[in-house]
Amino acid sequence: MPIELLLAIGGLVAGALGALLGLGGGILLVPLLTLGFGLPLPAAVGTSLVCVIATSTGGAAINVSAGRADVRLGIGLAAGTVIGAFTGAIVAGFLPERLLAGLFAILAAYTTVAMLRGLRRQSAAALDDAIDPTAPDGPDEPAYRSVRVPWALGGSFLAGNVSGLLGIGGGSVTVPLVHLVMEAPMRVAVATSNYIIGITGAAGAYAYLFRGDIDPRQAAPVVLGVVAGAALGARFGSRIRPTWLVLLFAVVLAYVAFEMAQRALGQS
Repeated sequence: MPIELLLAIGGLVAGALGALLGLGGGILLVPLLTLGFGLPLPAAVGTSLVCVIATSTGGAAINVSAGRADVRLGIGLAAGTVIGAFTGAIVAGFLPERLLAGLFAILAAYTTVAMLRGLRRQSAAALDDAIDPTAPDGPDEPAYRSVRVPWALGGSFLAGNVSGLLGIGGGSVTVPLVHLVMEAPMRVAVATSNYIIGITGAAGAYAYLFRGDIDPRQAAPVVLGVVAGAALGARFGSRIRPTWLVLLFAVVLAYVAFEMAQRALGQS
């Protein structure tokens, strides 16, 4: 089977899961491109950031038109992620691959635990029906928009750094940030993250493109697959119970944490 077709299929799967879980697909694409296709980690991260933009474009348009994403909250948090993404992308050029893989594994493991712990104390299924993320600011705005705002802004800067360093769009930080810290329903957190990650990914991708880490011949088939997958994931996301979204999110992250830890230790 031609490698371009395999790259497109991998992008399709990563894009679907990325849009479904608000991750952007990067947290799946980076291990896929490095472990499955043998790309150097900087090249995989740069390609992943380009695909994150595609995931956001395909998924966010559907989520915004369906009224699932909180655009007002997303614009506010994006200010921190853009600055962080550009900073992280520059720093990444000076760090060894095994260190980046180790950071990736630690982040994925921590996020897995945080999401599972939050699952025990939330009733997102009921909240999804009661909250309108499209409501304007004022008396009728969702309560979560004013919950721990300074922490959310600081966390968004961290999400941007993670995106630029590891090529994951920042969704693995943004989803828990909006869901656990700001106490928004899981479905709102996923949809809003899909909206933010495209802006974040663009800021980081520029630095990788400038350094020559992105090969268009490798990136093009992955991007095509990601666009199609993101549209599918965004459409089916509204049909899945929030509890199942959290569990699926945790399972995917746990697997990725294991694989990247193996790489950091030089065992893969």
